[in-house]
Amino acid sequence: MSDLHTWVGLLLGWVLYAMFLTGTVSYFKDELSQWMRPELPAQSGVPDQAVVAQRVADELVALVPGSPQWSLRLTDARNNSVYAFWRTAGAAPGQRAFGEGNFDPATGRTVSSRATLGGDFFYRFHFQFHYMPVVWGRWIAGIAAMFMLVAIVSGVITHKKIFVDFFTFRWGKGQRSWLDAHNALSVFGLPFHAMITYTGLVTLMALYMPWGQQAGIKTAAERQQLNAELSAFIQPGKPSGEAAPLASIEDMVRQAQERWGRDGVGRVTATHPGDAAARVAVARGDGGRVSMSPQYLEFEGTTGKLLAVHEGVGPAAETRGVLYALHLGRFSDTVTRWLYFLVSLAGTAMVGTGLVMWTVKRRQKLPDPARPHVGFHVVERLNIASIAGLSVAMAAFLWANRLLPETLADRANWEIHSFFIVWALTLLHGVLRPAKKAWVEQLWLAAALLALLPVLNAATTQRPFWRSLAESDWVFVGMDLMCWALAALHAVLAVRTLRHQPKTRAARKPVNNPAGGAVLREG
Repeated sequence: MSDLHTWVGLLLGWVLYAMFLTGTVSYFKDELSQWMRPELPAQSGVPDQAVVAQRVADELVALVPGSPQWSLRLTDARNNSVYAFWRTAGAAPGQRAFGEGNFDPATGRTVSSRATLGGDFFYRFHFQFHYMPVVWGRWIAGIAAMFMLVAIVSGVITHKKIFVDFFTFRWGKGQRSWLDAHNALSVFGLPFHAMITYTGLVTLMALYMPWGQQAGIKTAAERQQLNAELSAFIQPGKPSGEAAPLASIEDMVRQAQERWGRDGVGRVTATHPGDAAARVAVARGDGGRVSMSPQYLEFEGTTGKLLAVHEGVGPAAETRGVLYALHLGRFSDTVTRWLYFLVSLAGTAMVGTGLVMWTVKRRQKLPDPARPHVGFHVVERLNIASIAGLSVAMAAFLWANRLLPETLADRANWEIHSFFIVWALTLLHGVLRPAKKAWVEQLWLAAALLALLPVLNAATTQRPFWRSLAESDWVFVGMDLMCWALAALHAVLAVRTLRHQPKTRAARKPVNNPAGGAVLREG
């Protein structure tokens, strides 16, 4: 079990660390997206969702005429713009069959802000990575999550005194200190880590284990029922070919508000808008519901007549919905979201300390620590780039958001390119520099980038810290404070790394034995 825990934690540990850290940040992805679009005004309250839905729907009818389907994610307490997704009518082979954009809730028009993926980049990277087919990324994430689940179980079995050791921490003891930190971080969030790992696998269970579904669901009617239980995206069906305008979207949303409250609507989806066969689904938001099972009202698009109410699913779908919600945490209020963030950050540190402990433990056993074997050298350099380097790259991504010209073509993708370019440079730096110096230099660089990010924001936007504080713009205030807190954390790690003196095993020297011969003793 000890060997199993060591190797499943190491082989995909670098992937797991990146997944954990970007997943941790994703609990505040909506706030991060607001910060990355500083041109949009701070939201003082949630606007009337019915009015907003009508404005954006009218804009989409003009913007993408003939689209077989579009969907709106409405504004709420954490989103100050409307995100829209639509399918493109008559897309030629090789062309994109869909489009997306953000819209101003006050005007219904496309937002006039810099092009950026915002916090959604970290969210998507967390489970599907980048520069590869989405399915490949999700398979890699699934394999890594399974390794993590095995590491958690084997770790509990291996560390018999793990709960006792939670209350024991010894500073400056080399390998012992790393093991104490690893144990404490593991026990602190053990139920959460097990839950978040298993539920992460459940979110993509249809990809990883499709055979039961394929064997049990064969007819079109059964597939339609499955889609209805798992998603509020109603199927487009076939258009009638008869033109007919959509009925009032505002009135449909009003009916949903009567059931779920003024701010309870999450999404509006229309299929074949402008056709007599149009359908509209108004879905409930996730706030306050510990389940991601869809609840929605289905309307006839041309008349606004309520056709069906979907507010309950079967026990299997509801179980999946609860596990899905526990993983994403979208039901949470601000306090609960911070708890998710802190325990997930501890999980990130758990993975990081495990990776570092592998090198600390084995360095003491090397015949010549100054000349490690190739395997040790590879692990050590990957640790530097994957832990310290990832912090540098994530900070660089935020710097790119402020520094890249707003008129730059394909600007949103260049923010992402900047992230990976900087991350690759940290790996190169880690390979070329001595290990300890590389750790210290990259930790100090991350600290500097994070500490100066609020300064850069003040110099490049109209929302510096003092103005945001005066105007109670808590998204920007919180972002600046968090940058300074994380900068302090990286500075502490840099100082401790600089002061650390690795312990080596004492050499064994022969000494004279009065009884004759020689004996070996520790020198």
